[in-house]
Amino acid sequence: MIEYKSAMFYRSTFALCLAAVVVFANLHLMQPLLPELSRKFGLSLLQTSWAYTISTLFLGLSLLVYAALSDAWGRKKLLLITLVGMTLSTLALTQVNSFAALLFWRAIQGIFLGGLPAIAIAYMGEEYTKPALVAAVGFYISASSLGGISGRLMAGALADIGHWQWVFWPVTALGILSCFLVWRTLPPARRFVASSFNARHAIADNWYHLRQPLLLLTYLIGGLSFFIFLNQYTYIAFVLSEAPYYLSSFWIGLLFVTYFTGTIGSAISGKVAVKVPVPLGMALGIVILMLGTLITLSTSLFGIVLGFFINAFGFFLTHSLASSWVNQCATRAKASASALYLVFYYLGASTGSLYLQPFWQWLHWPGIVVGALLMYSVTLLLCLWLWQQAKRLQLS
Repeated sequence: MIEYKSAMFYRSTFALCLAAVVVFANLHLMQPLLPELSRKFGLSLLQTSWAYTISTLFLGLSLLVYAALSDAWGRKKLLLITLVGMTLSTLALTQVNSFAALLFWRAIQGIFLGGLPAIAIAYMGEEYTKPALVAAVGFYISASSLGGISGRLMAGALADIGHWQWVFWPVTALGILSCFLVWRTLPPARRFVASSFNARHAIADNWYHLRQPLLLLTYLIGGLSFFIFLNQYTYIAFVLSEAPYYLSSFWIGLLFVTYFTGTIGSAISGKVAVKVPVPLGMALGIVILMLGTLITLSTSLFGIVLGFFINAFGFFLTHSLASSWVNQCATRAKASASALYLVFYYLGASTGSLYLQPFWQWLHWPGIVVGALLMYSVTLLLCLWLWQQAKRLQLS
């Protein structure tokens, strides 16, 4: 077992955290570039958004496969395969010269990006002692958040000084470094017990989870909240790139610094769960999201940024509580239950722009706010329904 604060703990945790930074930087770096891509390729907002969301779509779908494959192939081996695939697809993105090619390689990249989220915490759970696991998961989640922010900032900055594709070069270099560190410093699994891949068993587990009301409601809450939250950033990027703001890609990228309040929301989620039933804690997060969304109706840049700071806090509070609730409520195959939550989570991220597009065409940003509040209201009702179901089963 890997002990907390041992040399092996620091080496292995650093390797996994660097991998998290690179994976989530790759996943999210396209978002501040969407207005630039729209101008370059002459595409609508919805068409351009697929350069971002196609990766989240394929990542979400791949999770179901990786969770089962890692049980048969081993954690480190599959993790290394997916990191190499991610790095090679990122390198290919430096050479694309058409939007169709960009979509193709972003889809391929999304397939490989799913390896780390499906495997990392399972590896830690098997190989780390409990104190080491708690610390390592905290570092890993922070690294994931840092990767999402840094990828967006890097993309915006490099687009301003050169070309939008330049960002793929440093991310490729980080990917190569990540592959090397995972290969050399991540210890081989000592407590892993291989099991044969059984597609029928995996499907049966997922079908079982979907028939549990507490789990299904939680999946919907996580998926629908990310459905709106992430795609609000996509649409506000187009607002800020036009009159009266005319922000460049770099300054649009800086908007994602608002994710830092999400770190606070995640950090206090455990304390909230002690004070109130978890479903009501999720509902609180949704109410905060609704408040932040209303504040973005301000015409001042300060008001818009403030609204997104509030949004990030509310979303990550809900997301953290929902993630822990899945683990608490799953009565069997907890790993596949958690993987299924992430499937809903990333499918929500990849399809939210389709829902919001008619509202954008109707009233632009005020329309997005209306669409967001409608869906957040549905999600709030699901939280209250979940609370009633949990009370009936004496879980809250």
